[in-house]
Amino acid sequence: MPRRALAVVTAAALTYVFVPALPGDRIIRVYGDLRAAEHVAVVVPGSGTTSASFDRGRAKPYSTPEGGARAVLAEARSLAPGARLAVVAWLGYDSPAIESLAVLNDGAAERGAVDLRRYVTETLRGKRVSLLCHSYGSVVCAKAAPGAGVEDVAVFGSPGLGVSPADGMGGARLWAGSGSGDWMRKVPKTRIGPLGFGPDPMGPAFGARLFAAGAAGHSDYFAPGGTSLRNLTLIALGRTGEVSGA
Repeated sequence: MPRRALAVVTAAALTYVFVPALPGDRIIRVYGDLRAAEHVAVVVPGSGTTSASFDRGRAKPYSTPEGGARAVLAEARSLAPGARLAVVAWLGYDSPAIESLAVLNDGAAERGAVDLRRYVTETLRGKRVSLLCHSYGSVVCAKAAPGAGVEDVAVFGSPGLGVSPADGMGGARLWAGSGSGDWMRKVPKTRIGPLGFGPDPMGPAFGARLFAAGAAGHSDYFAPGGTSLRNLTLIALGRTGEVSGA
């Protein structure tokens, strides 16, 4: 089996640690000082994300897991220079291919949720953790939250969560955002047999706190200067009273 990379970033230094036991096409990178951090934001990407696309978004560098994590950390340093925040770009699950039936069911999310919950409860134990979850990644987060002890779960560009409103988020606050330019808004939110993920978390039935995402397209939620990035960073910092509503 080829060796998989678990990369840790501290300040400006980037150090790769090869972990042969890390299965699949997975990468986890931490930006900021994780040991000193009080707040940790975990960016969970959606379908079609691989090690090849993890940090390669030349047209929109903020659209990759690495670019999104860097954008949150930079925004946090602007909003609160002294805040002790670390941001994790977490591709700790086997993201389903966009052109596959797997992207229409929650099998990959169920498996990924186990690993995400373990990462939060073991590696991030004692930290205030927020999950920032894009597209299919929102399904992973919704299934991982119960038992993870996270403070906030923010989903955006979500196809649905694969759970019912009654299931809850294990005590975490649920936030939902959808940019006016996101094509996902036009995708029906339903479930037929094993396909689909159920109702829209933006709907009133879910009871989520809605945050403004401006004109963001599906890959624009971490765009610098955007309303969405600011709100997601405020959630990560625990300054939830300053989040602007949709």
